Amino acid sequence: MRAAHLTSTGTPLTGAAGGADPVVLVAHGSRDPRAADATRALARAVSAARPGTPVWASWLDHTEPGPTEVLRELAVAGHRRAVLVPLLLTAAYHNRVDIPAAVAAATQSGPPLAVRVTDVLGPADHTPDPALLAGLCRRLGETRPGGSDAVRPGGSGAVRPGGSGAVRPGGSGAVRPGGSDVLRPGGFDALVLAAAGTRDARARRSVGRVADALGVRFGVPCRVAYASAAPPAAGVAVSRLRASGARRVAVSAYFLAPGLFHDAVAEAAVAAGAVAVAAPLTDAPELVELVLRRVDDRPVPASTG
Repeated sequence: MRAAHLTSTGTPLTGAAGGADPVVLVAHGSRDPRAADATRALARAVSAARPGTPVWASWLDHTEPGPTEVLRELAVAGHRRAVLVPLLLTAAYHNRVDIPAAVAAATQSGPPLAVRVTDVLGPADHTPDPALLAGLCRRLGETRPGGSDAVRPGGSGAVRPGGSGAVRPGGSGAVRPGGSDVLRPGGFDALVLAAAGTRDARARRSVGRVADALGVRFGVPCRVAYASAAPPAAGVAVSRLRASGARRVAVSAYFLAPGLFHDAVAEAAVAAGAVAVAAPLTDAPELVELVLRRVDDRPVPASTG
């Protein structure tokens, strides 16, 4: 369906008569409808957290509308500025090429629109944002053992493999969202941070910094794994940690939305003996906080039409 004259909720765009600059969230896009649902949920959560700020969801591929369409419609509706937030965890090809191209296409003709593109949600420098780490901790804390739904491809929640060492909310190994986030005995003794994957070495180093920070947070080894484009795979990373002596390996999902990559990571990790696989970040409160932090960052030079 075309995005023309529609907001993310399907209501007509209205002209700008002051107020906050609109925020356009730009996700990668996926053939899996769960991914688009997660992006829309995040957009709703950001809008609820910042009343009066218009928030739109857009996608680079597979799902409409794209960012170029949304930005053009905002300009036609009378807005003169917009903030674009890349819903990306690394500053790889999509951030370096696709997003600038989308902005350029939107501002080449039509009413003028100044677009400020924020940093991605992953490490913008050498330090992962505390809100990002807190969101990953929350999702780890939500995993729990037991039941026949140990691995649920196609589901939206955490993967819950059985075993007495799984991370349990409120249990002896729980990570406590909103609490001290201190690892307690009986939880996990090693972590894998599973990401989508990229051939960009700089982007992979940024994933490694997040893994290092998680390892420090919990006082356990934390290794990186990828679903595509780079080794090791999640099952291999889990197996290596177990071979080195770890007995309770949990997997932190460095994903913004559910989909085939997360499903594949979960299947492989559990098959290799992982005791818990966390759900993607989706609309976690900490992710909402991080998006708003990006929106509020000091402006960089804007693209203008």
